[in-house]
Amino acid sequence: MAQPATPFLRIDLVRLRANVRAMADRAASSRVALRPHVKTHKTIEIGRLQMSSGAVGITVATIGEAETFAGHGFDDIFIAYPLWLHRPAARRLEDLASSARVAIGVDSVEGVAQASRLLGTSGIEVMVEVDSGQHRSGVRPEDAGAVADTARRTGLTVRGAFTFPGHSYAPGAGRATAAAQESAALAAAATSLRAVGIEPRVLSGGSTPSIADTDLDVVTEIRPGVYCLGDAQQWELGVMEPGQIALTCRATVVSHAGGRVVLDAGSKVLGADRASYSTGHGRLLDHPDARIVMLAEHHAVVEMGDEAPPPLGSQVDVVPNHVCAAVNLVETLYADEAGALRAWPVAARGRNS
Repeated sequence: MAQPATPFLRIDLVRLRANVRAMADRAASSRVALRPHVKTHKTIEIGRLQMSSGAVGITVATIGEAETFAGHGFDDIFIAYPLWLHRPAARRLEDLASSARVAIGVDSVEGVAQASRLLGTSGIEVMVEVDSGQHRSGVRPEDAGAVADTARRTGLTVRGAFTFPGHSYAPGAGRATAAAQESAALAAAATSLRAVGIEPRVLSGGSTPSIADTDLDVVTEIRPGVYCLGDAQQWELGVMEPGQIALTCRATVVSHAGGRVVLDAGSKVLGADRASYSTGHGRLLDHPDARIVMLAEHHAVVEMGDEAPPPLGSQVDVVPNHVCAAVNLVETLYADEAGALRAWPVAARGRNS
């Protein structure tokens, strides 16, 4: 197909396949299950590539994402979110369970009791979320047993416990520290579950930054998401090299106003996320010293450092700070293999509930 008008999100298929294969090999060699988080790409084609490379199933963030992937034949889905169910949501989960093996996250006695009342004998399992240091959601690890015991007593099957070491998104020694806290939290959760007579079949963790330090003597399943595509956060944290980044935004140089480079890719395609450690609103893949210093809806203003500015009308590849946010802004990803483009719909775009 012909190249679409800029800006558009482009995937380097060679790099994507290499990233997927490397993570699958890491999991296989470590004898842990790989259940990638597909909220990163929301795309059926990438999900199928991950499954064909050895993933045991997929992780999603919402019921809507689960419905999208189940509708395309994915039949082992974990919704890694502490759902507070109401009747319409429970019906949707019951419909999912008719065609897929489904597990959901819980992180309170009240939440699991509510789920039990509404789900009945659907066969949906629960995973108890524990807080390993990010302080976002999840019970204290030592309280996991109380939540699991409520689930069992009210008729739900407990698969195990999970956590997200999201504080691994930090420079320096933060990744190793987060991985150590992840291990300690899951080990404590397992002890708490066993104290009430429940043997955890799965202890699930893993984030892309912390994977290299994950304690595989404790963790039995990993759920990385960003690893397949990469972004500027992974680049700046030193987790991925520029040559591993598989998704970029192809943009056109439209202005040299003020001696800087202005691109036609703004926050409506790159996303507005900027972590505290980020050195800009995004980076240019082939110009490592350049930084996006100003971002508007349809403008990205770039300072090139010591490099000469690309000429007006030329195209550059921008690495978004946060790939998950960028993908959710577009309807289509364009997979590029040796210059031949394929249009991949972002099938689960906007499925936020």
